[in-house]
Amino acid sequence: MKTLKTIQTISKIGRILSMIVFVFCIVGFCCCVIGITGLAMGLTEFKLGDVTLRSIIQNEAGVSDGTLYTAMAAGIVLCAGECVLAKFAANYFKRELQDGTPFTLGGAKELMRVGILAICIPIVTRVLAEIVYLIMKAAMTDVDPLELSDASSVSLGVMMIVASLLCKYGAELNEQKKLNE
Repeated sequence: MKTLKTIQTISKIGRILSMIVFVFCIVGFCCCVIGITGLAMGLTEFKLGDVTLRSIIQNEAGVSDGTLYTAMAAGIVLCAGECVLAKFAANYFKRELQDGTPFTLGGAKELMRVGILAICIPIVTRVLAEIVYLIMKAAMTDVDPLELSDASSVSLGVMMIVASLLCKYGAELNEQKKLNE
């Protein structure tokens, strides 16, 4: 039973981390929306002494308005996708903690779903972010290249799918053991 206690502790940590990622993704999404709205309303002309916010961004950071719009629009897409994935992961951990064991058929099915989503959502959001970039680049003249990380959660998704199969097998063994008793 020591191993089950360890699994439960890891599930608690997983649920907490998933909720933290969920909250950060919502904050990131909202900040990107506020940023785009602020740019559109001309808040970059806000003066701080003799310097405008626009001049600070362009001169110090070397970033154009078009690049800012594009980065924030891509950020909206990426944050939304990760938010959904984090919520599904948190739901899995919550269910596992309620069941008290990872070896249930429902929990295994949910873990399989999270694994599949961990593969699909980052790929889809990256494609959508690239589409946003291409649209923004066509609509604006001063858009720098968008550099998205090549980090992928495919391996994490595959590990979750394999773990779900192991959990399903354990659930089937438990059911068979109950039938034999």
